[in-house]
Amino acid sequence: MRGECGGRVMDREFLTDLFADFGPVSIRRMFSGYGISVDGVNFALSLRAGLFFRADDETIPRFEAEGSKPFSYQTSTRSVTVVSYWQLPARLFDDTEELSEWARAALGAAQRAALKKRARKPRKAKKAQIKKAEAKKAEAKKAQAKSRTTVQAATSTKTAKAAVRVRADKAATTAKKTRSTASPSAKRAKPTSAAKARTKAKSR
Repeated sequence: MRGECGGRVMDREFLTDLFADFGPVSIRRMFSGYGISVDGVNFALSLRAGLFFRADDETIPRFEAEGSKPFSYQTSTRSVTVVSYWQLPARLFDDTEELSEWARAALGAAQRAALKKRARKPRKAKKAQIKKAEAKKAEAKKAQAKSRTTVQAATSTKTAKAAVRVRADKAATTAKKTRSTASPSAKRAKPTSAAKARTKAKSR
């Protein structure tokens, strides 16, 4: 797999020689070219469009001063710009000593990015733990609210039943009192004058 830059074919052998002054690098296939790294930290990309170095806020102004552009590619729907990788100025291919300086700066940018990434992971894990704890608290509150509702409903039912029994007892007591206070004349009706006459006639 090869890339080209200024008429130069950037294969594995070319890249090894290019970074000879910088020091040993690992070169592995990536995308349409190679990824170049040191101790597992990728700091450069060799692609068909050219050689791109890792950059950040500290080093981007240096690329801008050389008129370099960030790496970009076209998809079927849009153009994507990768601002973390900038094209190495073509003049540096003939000055491996200065290229080594740029490579060290690119490696520094890549290492800073790796540190930031590792620092974000604990925060994400902590946020996940907080969310999980909040979810448990919310579930516990729901369960407590449901339990209180159930208890209140049971209490209301018992109270209603007790009230019905009290009213029934009162009604029964009232009925008994009414029957016991009824007058004897109401229980036994006095005979009328006509009834007395009929009785006398029968006795004759």
